[in-house]
Amino acid sequence: MINLFGGSGFVGSSFKEKYPCIANDRNDLVPQLADGVTDILYLISTIDNYSITTNPHLDIDTNLTTLIKVLENFRHLNRPDVVFNFASSWFVYGDSDFPANEYTECIPKGFYSITKRAAEQLLISYCETYGLKYRILRFANVIGPGDRKVSKKKNALTYMLRAIKSNGIIDLYDEGEFCRDYIHVNDLCYAVKIVLAKGFTNDIYNIGNGKPILFKDIINYAIKKTNSTVTVNHVQQTDFHKLVQVKSMYMNTNKLRSLGYTPIYNIYLTVDQILNENFS
Repeated sequence: MINLFGGSGFVGSSFKEKYPCIANDRNDLVPQLADGVTDILYLISTIDNYSITTNPHLDIDTNLTTLIKVLENFRHLNRPDVVFNFASSWFVYGDSDFPANEYTECIPKGFYSITKRAAEQLLISYCETYGLKYRILRFANVIGPGDRKVSKKKNALTYMLRAIKSNGIIDLYDEGEFCRDYIHVNDLCYAVKIVLAKGFTNDIYNIGNGKPILFKDIINYAIKKTNSTVTVNHVQQTDFHKLVQVKSMYMNTNKLRSLGYTPIYNIYLTVDQILNENFS
């Protein structure tokens, strides 16, 4: 059984639908470790690098302070048999070489990215200090139908696909000549479940498909698929975007695949699902 923190988000709500778990309410920071609970899955997080412009404390408070509160509560429950599984992000790699494997040097950019990397390091130090077990799960870009918190800042691809379907307007950086590693939310939930069941403790796992997807190929496919009259504005990156975002990145997922993970959804099936959903 899994104790889930952060079950109201896109990934958390999808995970709850697929696998039995005990989900904490949003403000309940005490793990629920009833008999049979073997893992904590911790998904609490901010979502992008832009909070510095409105609330520079948000990433620190959410990604670091809240994490430590939960870890303190976990420690005092005296359950060293339970594994703390922390959901991190490909953003921690920053300007590193790609495809990034779990041992690639992390050079994060922006408050979100830096605090996620700091959270990883705090988790490792805390667990080593108190004899607790952990795993770090670095998520690729997670997409799929059902994401209700899409914006230009968070899950920009889904935001653009919806604009394409509605014949709207999209702003495209660098002619779309950059790559990302996309994973369907169902595949991600499946991959996480495999890692929790089979993955080594005190280790890091990239959770993605390990394939570079050229952004412009997805956009062109969606436009053709929907016969869209979308207006595509080819724009320059803002100075802030250049500071906090890397141009291209994808991850090596050999460790994940060695546990038996095989994706079910390819990128175009995923795009079709997003284009076909009723998101109004």
